[in-house]
Amino acid sequence: MKVRVLRMLFAAMVALLALQGVASAQQQQDVPDVYEQAEMEADRLQRILDLEDWQTFYVDSTLKHDLPAMIAEYEHLRQSKVSNTNMYQDARDKWQDQIDATYKRIFTPEQWTLYLKSGAGKAQKARAKRREKAQGK
Repeated sequence: MKVRVLRMLFAAMVALLALQGVASAQQQQDVPDVYEQAEMEADRLQRILDLEDWQTFYVDSTLKHDLPAMIAEYEHLRQSKVSNTNMYQDARDKWQDQIDATYKRIFTPEQWTLYLKSGAGKAQKARAKRREKAQGK
């Protein structure tokens, strides 16, 4: 339960950073930037999944690539004046699916199972449900 809340908090923080726009220098110092968030998430996964150093490196690298790319996609949507929140959700889902696919290649089967049990499995099911709903329209 705690991991799921932390995961949701992490996703919310990333979304807030993406939609926040230009903030003052003081505010930027108070909120960890996307690279610091990636490092914190890699450290968290290392602790809960007992990752090897090389696995943590790949998780960190994945997040440091994919999270800024997701934020760039959010920014593109924002600059295009997209107000449909489903499009932002679709972008987030796409990047989270990509991150999970990379994690599956990095983690051992046991680590992957533990990762899914830590809340990622529920998130995957929610994304799949949203995709099915969107295709059914």
